[in-house]
Amino acid sequence: MDSYDQEKERGITIFAKHTSIFFEDYKINIIDTPGHADFSGEVERVLGLVNCVLLLVDAQEGPMPQTRFVLSQALKMGLSPIVILNKIDRPHADPDRALNLTFDLFVELGATDEQLDFPVAYASGLAGFAMIKLEDPRVDMRPLYELIIEKVPPPPGNMDLPFLMQATTLSYDDFVGRQACGRILEGFVKKGQQVAKVDNNGKISQHKVVRIEGYFGLKKIEMEEAGVGDIVSISGIPEITIGDTLCAPEKIVQLPPITLAEPTLSIEISVNNGPYVGKDGKHVTMNKIRDRLEAERKANISLKIEEISSRDDAIRVCGRGELHLAVLIEAMRREDFEFVLSKPQVILKEINGETNEPMEVAHIEVPQEYSGNIIEELSRRRGEMRALSTNEHNITSLEFLIPTRGLMGYRNEFMTITRGLGILTSIFESYSPFKGVIPGRAKGGAYFY
Repeated sequence: MDSYDQEKERGITIFAKHTSIFFEDYKINIIDTPGHADFSGEVERVLGLVNCVLLLVDAQEGPMPQTRFVLSQALKMGLSPIVILNKIDRPHADPDRALNLTFDLFVELGATDEQLDFPVAYASGLAGFAMIKLEDPRVDMRPLYELIIEKVPPPPGNMDLPFLMQATTLSYDDFVGRQACGRILEGFVKKGQQVAKVDNNGKISQHKVVRIEGYFGLKKIEMEEAGVGDIVSISGIPEITIGDTLCAPEKIVQLPPITLAEPTLSIEISVNNGPYVGKDGKHVTMNKIRDRLEAERKANISLKIEEISSRDDAIRVCGRGELHLAVLIEAMRREDFEFVLSKPQVILKEINGETNEPMEVAHIEVPQEYSGNIIEELSRRRGEMRALSTNEHNITSLEFLIPTRGLMGYRNEFMTITRGLGILTSIFESYSPFKGVIPGRAKGGAYFY
């Protein structure tokens, strides 16, 4: 389902995607969510569309650091996951160890007794088989589909009630404008039908449904009508935004708003006014750059794009992290935009009269001989070590709570120190009081930030 160019190249999921498959008499809706916390805006919204979560865990490596984020969100919403130990056919797969680590993670994240009693399946996505027990024959995916049908409750709702839906994600089409995507909670909707939109302020407006699109396999398909449990995109409501309620005009309902986590990092994009302007791209004017960012704002609600009052040749873009901003920047570069980027800045907040900054939990795995250097450098960058352990293969696992500022610019240095053998991932934790000045580059003239 990772069909976007950068998803294929980076090996990660960036955008949440929907699909539907038919198994016997059942229609199964599946949503692929990003695992990285930088794209948490996608995860937070789409979890409201589902009744269950399939937690994919590598049978060799166990839960990855980014697994913590998605799992914690699912557990908070009261969902009971089904654990799938994937890549079971790899030569060094150790499903028992991976399952124990997954159980420990559930406990650490405060899972209830019901959530801890999770069903388990073993699978290989590449070879295309699944099984409930390790000794079962490796034939096809039928055991997984049967497990989903057995364990996942059907969507609540009644076809006889008036139409009700909440916009959880947005997309944009040049022909029909902004499209609202969500799960139909009650009733059904037809093409050409009048629906009422209730925004977060309670303002009501009426609109005509221009197009209804559903999902089948990897394709979008146009539908004449859709009912309870269907995940669809509805066109014809131009100013709709995340959290707005769509309902039947004869029964106005306002569903609780969807709160989005705020950006933690900002960057300024400005016109290239250097001597090499126009050498690398076609779109070099501020108007072109502004129009592109405005189009991005319409579909990507987790990005915050704002004008800079003192400058006409720059615009500020705020996101959830370095990767979140890097994906946008690379997409614009591939579309032949040419621009200049400022140094990234963390977004500070005033809480109870005190300056607060974003903090991240950094998970690090390095050969033991490099751990001393890592601990020394991250402590210098105002990091606090939370955990340290070394396994039988002399691989040291470290966990640090560190300001976002402390990680900026560190990854290249980390790869150099560890000779490319280290793994560093980080997840936004919370805002906490400002940790003070962090010393910068030690060589070539020191600076502080």
